[in-house]
This record gives sequence, structure tokens and C-alpha cells, in this order.
Amino acid sequence: MAVLSILKYPDPRLHRVAEPVREVDEEVRTLVRDMAETMYAAPGVGLAATQVDVHRRVVVIDVSETKDDLKVFINPEIVASSEDYKSYEEGCLSVPGVYDEVERPDRVTVRALGLDGQPFTIEASGLLAVCIQHEIDHLNGRVFVQYLSRLKQNRIRTRMLKAERQVA
Repeated sequence: MAVLSILKYPDPRLHRVAEPVREVDEEVRTLVRDMAETMYAAPGVGLAATQVDVHRRVVVIDVSETKDDLKVFINPEIVASSEDYKSYEEGCLSVPGVYDEVERPDRVTVRALGLDGQPFTIEASGLLAVCIQHEIDHLNGRVFVQYLSRLKQNRIRTRMLKAERQVA
């Protein structure tokens, strides 16, 4: 297992649309293990393969307090969402130190493949629903700051570029 490098906003690679996984093989299972290790080390509650510069439709999430309930979604697809929207404060491992309110459907039904390659469907609400939607956005080339006003987006971009220059 390995801790992978996480792309930082506004890296243009974060806006690439991920390709579907054709087969859940050992390469995909290794990617999932590395992504989980990366997410836990960060620490975070979710990570999309896009964020580690692998443009395949793979997501790992663990919203448990004890960090022992890893959920894996391969080729996830939202098949239903509630008409009720709720605002949550979101953050992102690709946009460290930035948190803001994003309004999303409160409940979603997601269809995906598991590590065994078998399809499953899950209904999620609360934090899990938010994380699933957030990570699927990554797979579709969208970062949560794109839900914010242009002014906030520009401020975040400037802040992230400045932080990048200070590290370099």
C-alpha cells in the first residue's frame, strides 16, 4: 500500500472526467487500498480517484467516527435523489483549509460496483449522501468550490496558488 499525492485546486487535472472501470481486477483493488490509505492519512472522509490523478470512476468513503467502515464505490451513479435539499459545510482534500456551505439533495440512491465486481444499490442520507455526491462530482470533473460565487472561487484560487508558491 502507498500514500498517494493529492492534486490541489486549481490543478486542471481535477476537471478531467473519469473513465468507467471495465473490470474490477487486482489493479483496481490495489488502487482502492492506496486510496483508502491516502484518505485516512490525510485525514479525510472521502477520496475520488481523480484527486490522485487516476481518471477512473473509483471512490472511497468512511464517515464513521472510528474510521473502520470503508465504503467503496466503483462506477457510482446516482439513480435517485430527494427533492429536499439541505445545506452542509463541505471541505475537500484537494482544497485544504477551505470550508463553505453547499446545498445538495438530502438523500440519494446510488448504484455502483463493489470490490468483488458485483453491483449494489445503497440509499444514503446526511453526511454519507453529501460525501457520495461530492466524490461523484470529482469523477465528473467538478470541485465543490464551483458551487460557490465567482468572488469566492477567485479568492480560493488566489489563496491556493499563493500557498503552492510558498511550498515550491
